[in-house]
Amino acid sequence: MSASAPARVPCPPAKWAVILAFALLYLSWGTTYLAIRIGVESFPPALFGGSRVAAAGLILLIYLAIRGESIRLRWSQLACVGLVGILLFVGGNGLLTYAEKSVASGVTSVLAATTPFWLALLETIWPRGERLRLRGWLGLFAGLGGVLLLLAEQLRAPAGAWLGIGPLLVLASAASWALGSFALRHGSPGASHLTSAAYQMLIGGTCLFVIGLALGEGRTLAPEQFTPRSVYAFTHLLIVGSLIGFVAYNWLMSHVSVTLVGTYAYVNPVVAILVGWLIQDEKITPWIVGGMTIILAGVALVRSGTASSSSRRGTRWVGVSPRGDQSDVPGDEELSDEEPVVSRLR
Repeated sequence: MSASAPARVPCPPAKWAVILAFALLYLSWGTTYLAIRIGVESFPPALFGGSRVAAAGLILLIYLAIRGESIRLRWSQLACVGLVGILLFVGGNGLLTYAEKSVASGVTSVLAATTPFWLALLETIWPRGERLRLRGWLGLFAGLGGVLLLLAEQLRAPAGAWLGIGPLLVLASAASWALGSFALRHGSPGASHLTSAAYQMLIGGTCLFVIGLALGEGRTLAPEQFTPRSVYAFTHLLIVGSLIGFVAYNWLMSHVSVTLVGTYAYVNPVVAILVGWLIQDEKITPWIVGGMTIILAGVALVRSGTASSSSRRGTRWVGVSPRGDQSDVPGDEELSDEEPVVSRLR
């Protein structure tokens, strides 16, 4: 009787490869906020956001077809994916893009980091959702305090606060992104995660583009808006945010722990604020630093204060960020019992 062949143990990735992937993830997703801010200086928001998200989805579908993978979905799967895509890219990406016409990119990135709070609240009210422990509730209230501190200068001038709805749009964007991620988590269509992500971007981006046309944004386009600066912003979001960041994220999800990958949620606002300061001369005030610190500390408390006993094996918190990068999507591989990550697609 011949001995059975030993099971093959996958080799761990090289340390330099992991470091490079994290660097690409942090930098690509952290710079998307400034790119959006630059883009909406020239282009109408809905057409700008919708076209590049839809283009990213189309490129991904073509890539999958070239690889010989099936890109067909059942009608029920397409309906689920389409609903999620609208929540993520019309509500999430669209509102954030409109908000950045008046809100600095660094402040936007910090307010967008409140997504885990909305997800935690949705999980709490869902009968089969995960429950927050005391530490998680403390994190929620700390995050609320951080948002108020971040907006302290506006709140001190009531008239200006009512006129400046940009921060409220960012918070609404985070809530819509959380709702879309929640829907995808609890109503997974069962399709390939790459195929689902491609259709989410294609459907959501197309809907946002059509909304822009319906609002008359097409009439505001002019040749002089296509400056090198604005065209670069579009290209940066399409290639760096939606494709490079997407590839780095998915590679890391297959090679390192889910919790470690989730550190992008804490690093991205810091990168966004520094990049906005260096390139766009955006101010870094004590209110911004204090609000950012408290919000990110609150995010950490919420993540660590979610009851793990109800966590479901093989589940992630799914989504693609309002900026247009790919976020947590159900993978084909089996996950560990670690805390689920909340991601977004820039």
